[in-house]
Amino acid sequence: MFTGIIEECGILQHIGSGGLTIEAAMVLSDVHIGDSICVNGVCLTVTTFSTRQFTADVMPETLRRTSLGKLHPGSPVNLERALQVGARLGGHIVTGHIDGIGEVVSMKREDNAILLQIAAPHSILKGIVEKGSVTLDGISLTVAAVTDTDFTVSLIPHTVDVTNLRTKKKGSYINIETDILGKYVEKMLSVKDVSEGIDNVITKEFLMQNGF
Repeated sequence: MFTGIIEECGILQHIGSGGLTIEAAMVLSDVHIGDSICVNGVCLTVTTFSTRQFTADVMPETLRRTSLGKLHPGSPVNLERALQVGARLGGHIVTGHIDGIGEVVSMKREDNAILLQIAAPHSILKGIVEKGSVTLDGISLTVAAVTDTDFTVSLIPHTVDVTNLRTKKKGSYINIETDILGKYVEKMLSVKDVSEGIDNVITKEFLMQNGF
């Protein structure tokens, strides 16, 4: 489990069949074989490490569902170690399990902030709500607006400075993880009750019939 608060930007050294190697510093200070490190929002397991870099296995499914396969040596990647029990939860609950890939539509400055607009498929957009949380390349962000085709987040200067978002431009790909709590709520509200033979779906009519 992670929080979406990036600890450092590492540099991708190598990516190929089966794994990747990343140059890093801070996240290696207490690393062990088998530890989880979130790389651009993707939860990966450390297989080897030295004082300056670590390697992790990458499955074909991971490359299919994320933007990792589109990176090249020298690409900056956002890094975060797993959450420690008792630590401050500065962002929100992040699993490191990517829902899909979005594409940068625009980056526009608004006073001291930058509005980052991301196009995404409906399967992802249905899990994104205005003022809710979303994870982009491992970064916990607050949604500023949502449409039928895209959503927008507002970035403070610090976030741009310490993450790989400073390298993004129109057409760049980005990993998206929607709020895990929202996924469970959606599942519970739409699950079919097999024993009763009915769909347990909350509708306007249902709410009115029950006094809401």
